[in-house]
Amino acid sequence: MKSEQTTRRLVTSAMLIAVASVLALVSEFIPFLQLRFGGTLTLASMLPIILISYMYGLKWGLGSAAVYAVIQIFMGFKTVAALFTPDSDSYMALWMAICVVLLDYFLAYTSLGLGGIFARKKGGCLRLVLGGVVAQVICYAFHVLSGFLFYGAWADWFFTESAAKDLAISGWIMEHLSGRGLALLYSLIYNALYMLPEIVLTAAVAALIYRIPAVSKNFERR
Repeated sequence: MKSEQTTRRLVTSAMLIAVASVLALVSEFIPFLQLRFGGTLTLASMLPIILISYMYGLKWGLGSAAVYAVIQIFMGFKTVAALFTPDSDSYMALWMAICVVLLDYFLAYTSLGLGGIFARKKGGCLRLVLGGVVAQVICYAFHVLSGFLFYGAWADWFFTESAAKDLAISGWIMEHLSGRGLALLYSLIYNALYMLPEIVLTAAVAALIYRIPAVSKNFERR
């Protein structure tokens, strides 16, 4: 019986990881999901990973999320490879490139496995939505940390030469912030441009899915 349950978990998790990967891949080819400052708002591609954690617990969820993180590294191979390629504009020192991959890919996407953090508490749909929000906020935090540590040099360009210069507060920011403070604000804003809409969209889709009786009943049967 136990081996049968384990097999069912493996199959379900594999299917959800596949769905998440397909949603992420398809999103790359939809023009209006590509944000003006870079980054991609996906078709709630993180939700399937959050569902795994909600259904099967944090340990299983983190393991599945780690598998998804590795898949994301391969899916973003062109971007990742550029970090290690001397002729590329994105080239970094080896240790920096490794840290970027760990923060932006492995740790960021593995954190989605925390989506089931509230699964054992009362609240039904709210548990799933809040768990997803927490997991994605942590994912966002890893992206912000990576941007702050390794991409802060882009902050001046972002606020003075890119489309971001049109922001009403850009002038004030450049007058009052510099160095690490400017780099942190840049990373917070840049990553929020795609992660905040992603969090809102994921929460909305999660709430809609949970309201389907057959689906929610299956969630609670885990």
